[in-house]
Amino acid sequence: MNILVIKSSVFGDDGNSSTLVNEQVERLKAKHPQAEIVVRDLSADRIPHLDGERVGAFFTPAEQRSPEQQAVDDYSLALIEELRAADQIVLGLPMYNFGIPSQLKSWIDHVARAGITFRYTENGPQGLLDDKPVTVLAARGGIYAGTDNDTVTPYIKLFFGFVGITSVSFVYAEGLNMGDESKEKAMGEARAALQ
Repeated sequence: MNILVIKSSVFGDDGNSSTLVNEQVERLKAKHPQAEIVVRDLSADRIPHLDGERVGAFFTPAEQRSPEQQAVDDYSLALIEELRAADQIVLGLPMYNFGIPSQLKSWIDHVARAGITFRYTENGPQGLLDDKPVTVLAARGGIYAGTDNDTVTPYIKLFFGFVGITSVSFVYAEGLNMGDESKEKAMGEARAALQ
């Protein structure tokens, strides 16, 4: 069993989503003691945002790439291989200003690659990765799940589905900035859901 853990809080392990992720990882270690766990902390190990040079590297034929362009492609392919090799994914997902953290968007931009993780067909896009369970631990300061203001849930489902991963489940901890009592209740409910 290979488990990919992705943390995207700007606060690292001090973030609420990371707290839930770390607790879930301990549960998984107890359940699967032989599992290989790969942790990708996007706050500690930042992925560059896309720019013209990085996108250019992706679209330059391999035999024409400069060494710098090849390094960009190799980096992207290493992230894709982590995702491909995983049997299970745990994603810590805070909501910032109605969206996902920019460092998670950078990760997505490096793994959503035409011809590698998806392809376009005459019937529309087709994901090229095998399906696998993804547990999304979503932490929010307010209460958004099931409302029009939750842009994060559909976006994450769309991204994973686009590359072929449709077994995505969400555990929400909401109202975390609405007082200590609300936070304690929300974290408790999320922990109970993970049990």
